[in-house]
Amino acid sequence: MKNIILKTILLCSVILFSNCELEDIPNPNAPTEESFSDGASQADVQLLAVGLEAVMRNDLEFHYNTVSLLAREYYDLSGTDPRYTGEILKGPLDNNGFLTTRSYAAWYRVVKSANVLITAVENSNAGFSDSVKNSYYGYAKTLKAYALLMVANRQYDNGIRIDVNDPDNLGPFIGYEESLIFIKDLLNEARSDLSNSPDEFDFPLSSGFDDLRKPDPDKPGEKLPLSPSDFTEFNRALVARVALYQGDNTSVLNFLNESFFDLNGGLFYGVTHVFGATGNDILNNQFHVLGQSGQEYVIHNSWINDAESGDNRVANKSFLLSTPAAFDGLSATHQIAIYKSNTAPVYLIRNEELILMYAEANIGTNNTEAINAIDIIRNAAGLPSYSGGTSDNELVEEVLKQRRYSLLGEGHRWVDLRRLNRLNATYVPLDRAGDNIINAFPTPFSENAN
Repeated sequence: MKNIILKTILLCSVILFSNCELEDIPNPNAPTEESFSDGASQADVQLLAVGLEAVMRNDLEFHYNTVSLLAREYYDLSGTDPRYTGEILKGPLDNNGFLTTRSYAAWYRVVKSANVLITAVENSNAGFSDSVKNSYYGYAKTLKAYALLMVANRQYDNGIRIDVNDPDNLGPFIGYEESLIFIKDLLNEARSDLSNSPDEFDFPLSSGFDDLRKPDPDKPGEKLPLSPSDFTEFNRALVARVALYQGDNTSVLNFLNESFFDLNGGLFYGVTHVFGATGNDILNNQFHVLGQSGQEYVIHNSWINDAESGDNRVANKSFLLSTPAAFDGLSATHQIAIYKSNTAPVYLIRNEELILMYAEANIGTNNTEAINAIDIIRNAAGLPSYSGGTSDNELVEEVLKQRRYSLLGEGHRWVDLRRLNRLNATYVPLDRAGDNIINAFPTPFSENAN
């Protein structure tokens, strides 16, 4: 069993190293803790670390499509499956259907892969020093926390399991607030591990982390390898997001200061999933050929109509169809055009989101600074500086509006409306009789049976 698993991962990693990009592991469920209980080599552990980043991309488009449909950011009017205009917009969601189970399983594959990596490091016969072990632990725990946050946002009050180490003895479900506490603690634990790590990782990471790498002082124009210290900035950005969801604005600001947040930095500076069209790699399936039949992923008309005149995000993220798309009583004039190719990166988190988090976290204590951050986003979009009301509620509305346009299709709108108590018909258009607002995915049937 162990040889089969390692050959599978080795094949992927050979392609990875030759292409300098991540390659997908064909069977992400193959590695098990038992496979490495006898002691893994350094090469085994390195390949598992590479595979953990790779497996995060599996079914990624399905996660973003489903949460975006629930928020009515866009519709799938391609007609490929009636559930995309029926069940997910009307409810109730089938707890044994793919709309419920597919992303749930995908994120827990990431959790499982992280657990396998941690176990492999613990049981390795490679002779790792404690500091090298810490670098692996900090990396694995950070990506595990990211996956748990994504699934927690889907399940909300229906809860998630955080203890899944033993498939025959799964831990209990815990609620959303308790999940956030656990995820925050896990990220802080990972940060501690990373702070007690060497200057370099023992394994390669993809170019999706290149923005975090520091310039090489001895080689102008080149960068140093990604260090655990660099990776910590990603970790801190994630924990700032968790604090925002908890309504802990003071912590948001503190964590942002430890991250790659930069008011003067590029909005697309951040960490990405990478894709490729060669070898064993996978494509970005959120890319849609513009104007092509069967690719009718269309932005909700309200996103177009509600935009301020001159907002360049509208032109950058939408494509006017020659004929409006229509299906199942729904219609729209513009196709979504966030990704420009089938190998375009997908962001885990980026500076534009961090600036908007900073703006929101300042509301109520330093509204002038909140407006300053809002203006950075508005001006970058070709809009004049903010001239609206300065009450706390008015500024929250403005931040929510900027998040709507800046972070279209990036998985935030549904979560934002829910956490700000705005998941209602004022903010979520219901275009047909029988359409409803859904605030969480149900617990999969198979989980209820355990």
